[in-house]
Amino acid sequence: MTDQHNVVLLTFPDPSACRPAFEEAEHLPGLRQAAVLERSADGLLETKDGYARGAGVATVGSGVVGGLIGLLGGPIGSLLGFAAGAALGNAAEEGRAATGGAGLIVLSPRVPDGAAVLVLDIREASPAAADEFAARHGATVERIDAEDFAGQVRAAEERAETPADDGPGAADGPQRTDGAGA
Repeated sequence: MTDQHNVVLLTFPDPSACRPAFEEAEHLPGLRQAAVLERSADGLLETKDGYARGAGVATVGSGVVGGLIGLLGGPIGSLLGFAAGAALGNAAEEGRAATGGAGLIVLSPRVPDGAAVLVLDIREASPAAADEFAARHGATVERIDAEDFAGQVRAAEERAETPADDGPGAADGPQRTDGAGA
């Protein structure tokens, strides 16, 4: 059986129950990323915690490779190579973080007032491990296929980048009502 890449949402009616689950979630097989979204009783949404497996690896790895290549130019070349490689690796990680942030925004309507949602980006050989984990922590489970979810995020980003149409004549710019400029 092949692994299924899912976004698994565990909803906790009591936000205090989410923290221990988040700490334990790092050990779930196939976990790639996790985040906690919590909404206060008055509707304020916060990202409480986040985890990404392998965070920092691209920055450090690119820096080391750049430093090794820079050795050809001597000590200064090594230093400059490390700095350039680390900057490129960091840019890659920033892009990954921005996409993750957009995903959390798309999920925000699913967080009820006064509750918390633990979001898991996970490759599952079987849903049993996450289902058992949720039951043990008293959470309800919702699964979204990762490809479908990525499509939802792309669609939301496209809608956000598209200028709003303010109705007829919006493309003509502001209209003067004082009779001047005609």
